[in-house]
Parts: sequence; C-alpha cells; structure tokens
Amino acid sequence: MTEVETCPSSTLKLFPHINDTPSTLPSSLDPFTITTSTGFLPLATSPIILPEVFRPLTSLLNRLPVVKEDGSAGLLAKYELGPAVLAELPDLTAEIDKLVSADGKPDLFTITAVFRDYAFLASAYLLEPCWENWCKNPEGGYGLGRDMLPKSIAGPMYRCAQILDIPPFMSYAAAYCLFNYTLDKPSEGLKYSNLRLVRAFERGLDHKSSEAGFVLTHVDMVKESPALISGAVKVLDTIEQGGPRIEVNDGFREILKAMEKIEECMEDMWSNSKPSEYLAFRVFIFGITSQSMFPNGVVYEGINDNKPMYFRGESGANDSIIPLLDHLLQIPMPSTPLTKILHEFRAYRPRPHREFLAYVASKAEELGVRNFAVQDEETAVLYLKVLDHVRSFRWRHWLFAREYIIRRTPHPTATGGSPIVTWLPNQLSAVMDLMITIYDNYLSPASRSTVATDMQGGKEAKLPTYHRQVESMMELVRDQREKLAREVERWCKERGV
Repeated sequence: MTEVETCPSSTLKLFPHINDTPSTLPSSLDPFTITTSTGFLPLATSPIILPEVFRPLTSLLNRLPVVKEDGSAGLLAKYELGPAVLAELPDLTAEIDKLVSADGKPDLFTITAVFRDYAFLASAYLLEPCWENWCKNPEGGYGLGRDMLPKSIAGPMYRCAQILDIPPFMSYAAAYCLFNYTLDKPSEGLKYSNLRLVRAFERGLDHKSSEAGFVLTHVDMVKESPALISGAVKVLDTIEQGGPRIEVNDGFREILKAMEKIEECMEDMWSNSKPSEYLAFRVFIFGITSQSMFPNGVVYEGINDNKPMYFRGESGANDSIIPLLDHLLQIPMPSTPLTKILHEFRAYRPRPHREFLAYVASKAEELGVRNFAVQDEETAVLYLKVLDHVRSFRWRHWLFAREYIIRRTPHPTATGGSPIVTWLPNQLSAVMDLMITIYDNYLSPASRSTVATDMQGGKEAKLPTYHRQVESMMELVRDQREKLAREVERWCKERGV
C-alpha cells in the first residue's frame, strides 16, 4: 500500500463525516453537516411537527399565510397577525435548552426546525405593515415595518441562533429554503414534482404557486451539489497528496457535470415562479439593515439591552454553490464596498457550510489550484470551462434580478440589503475578467503554438476540438461583458445611482 493511500487527506481530518451515510449520524450534529451524498442540503428533510410545547407557535404559523392550505384567508390577508402574536404567544425561551438528543447533546436538528418557525413568524410580524402598505398602494412603496420584536418571538429565536451559531434572523439555508421543504411521497425522492414547502408567507402551501416555485427551485438546484463537493474534494486532495493530474482533471469533470445539472434546474425558475408574481411574497424576506422600512433597525425585546439590531435579509446569495467555486478556482474579487457585502453574507450560512468554504479557500490558496491548472493545457481548458459555469450561473442570476425585480420596482436594494443594480455585476465582471486573463495568457493563439506542420504531407494540422470550443466560449464572454456594462450604465442612469 502506498503512502498516499495510508495518509488521510486534510479534508478527511477536518471533516470526518464527509463520506458518512447521513442516516447513521446523530441529531446532535448540525443538520447542515456536509457529506458527499447530501452536499449542501441538510442531512435529512426538516421536521414538520414541532414538540407539543410549541403548539401556540405552530397554530400561529398554520394561520399565518395570506392563503392557507385549505384555500381560506389567513391572518396576513386580514392584517391580523400582529395582534394575534401579542395575544396568543407565550415566551418559550426556556424550552429551547430542553431540546436534547439521545446522546445528551443539544438536538440541533429540532432546534433548527424551531429556529425556522420563529424566523418565519418574526419576518411576518415585522413586515406585516409593509405588506399592508404594498397591497393597498403598490406605487407608494413599503412604508415602515414594526421596529420592536416582542420577547415571545425574540427570546426563543435568539437562543436558537446562539446554539446554531447563526444570526437571529430569517436565513436562506436554516429557514426560508433549505430547511423548509419536505417530500410528498418519501419513496419518490428529491425530484422537483415531489417537493413541498413546510412554511410559507403568501400562497406557497400550494406547491404550484410562484412562492413555492421560487423556494423549491433553489432546493432542486442544491440537490445536485453532492457531486460538486466530491469533485472539489478530489481536486484538492489529489493536488495535496501529489496524485496524478488525470485525477485532478476527473475532479473538474465531476464539477462540470454537476454544474450542468444545477443550471438546468436553475433555468426552470422562469416556469416555476412567474416574474409578475414575485414581488408579492418578496415583501416578507427583506432584512432589517440597509432597508428603508427599518431606518433604525429593530429592537429585540429583552435582548442586547434593548438596543436596535441590524441583520441582512434572506438571499439566494447566501447559497454555497458559487462561493465554493469562487474559492476553489481562486477567483479574485475587486476591493470594493460591494465585495464587502459579499463577505458579510458568509455569516448567514450554516456553520458547517462556513467552515467547509473557509477550508476550500485556504487550501486552494495553499496549493495554488489556479497555478496548477494552467501548467497543463487540458487542465487549463477544464478550469476555464468551470469558470464559464460560474459566469453562466451569475449571468442568469443577473437576468433574474433584472426581470423579476429591476423592471418591476424602484426599490433600490435587494432582500439581503445589497444595491440591486450594481451588486451582481460586481461579481459577474470579476469572473469574466479572470476568464479573459486565463485565455489570453495560456490558451489564446498568441500564447501557444496553434498550428503544427505535418512534415510529411506539408499540411497544417487542425486545432483540437476543445480549442475551438474555448474560442467560441470566449467570444460570448467578451460580448456579454460589453452588454453587461451597457445595461448597468443604463439602469444606473434611469435610477439616479
């Protein structure tokens, strides 16, 4: 047996469960513990039913949606959620520490479900006045939200967040999206038609609604992330252990296949969630920092000496798919205030995601993944193709922002608090710039011998197929780069940015 086979990789040392079967792991583990079979999804679908002591919370959530599961009008439809919370919900903070798993440790699986439910209630409570303003006068904007979160919500949510090591506000993974789905028929697995929401604000309990489509399309995309994890680990471990380059290339190919599937799922957003219906449920996923609805933040009653707090809202930018590739490929981001927001979003991911992404970033830097890739033409092409998927993903995200939001509302910030016109192009331009640099320096005709002479026949040999693919790819990149610059300039002028 060789030394490479006997020496465990840094990945396995730091993430001992990465190759484990999720069903064998205890509920005391963070449900977002990463494995190569679940990727960035939780280890199992989230609980639908909370422990009995939380019945008052469950009752409010069942009655909360604008349209309830039975089709009747809920509390938000009548703008009655706020009074109902104050009248019905006791402070159950003390119950959080009683949620213990069989091994005597905190039951993080159940605690995450409790956090999800309090996060939904908190957002609905704080933003209910904005929903009312928007419904009665859409052209008049959102107005102001409530700036005091009652102790009955703030206390339990804050305690859950402390245990989970995440901010005490609605988050993409631990609340709104990735811990908010279940399966209609467990035997049929994670196919899109089998996915259902657990909690919703507007009409999302109807699985064919735009709200359900918006959330579940994200779940559908992330279900393809196991191969992304596996491929990234293969790239890092092989380089670290001095393995053959062919295995690094196989790792990149695994990532490419995963990204093809992820982007196929992403493209279905257009049909799963109608652009014309997005703004309605979007009201409820805004944050309480950098938003006009909360100019003074929000006081969490009984917490932080009753001083206002500020948290970013739910955002798909908190997903871990593209950040993983940013780090693995060592994509340099510009030193701008917009990139600072990108870094702030890291805190809103589950702790296992944060730790894994930080590891990939540091290990890729230590090993010099980008430099390793460009030393070999085949690897360089694969590396460039993965970069192109990051570009393609970000370009589609820009199209979503443009068609779902920018064309439909003058509100200047995204739900996470980033500037709606300029933030996504900041990252998209960065990956395009790197692609052009890699191509120009390592793969363009000027950087390599493009024509070989057949000494016997005196004929010029044709370029390999992948060279032609790369050149057509780069034509698209340069075109999109110019188009993006024009679009951003136009939207900035129209909005006075």
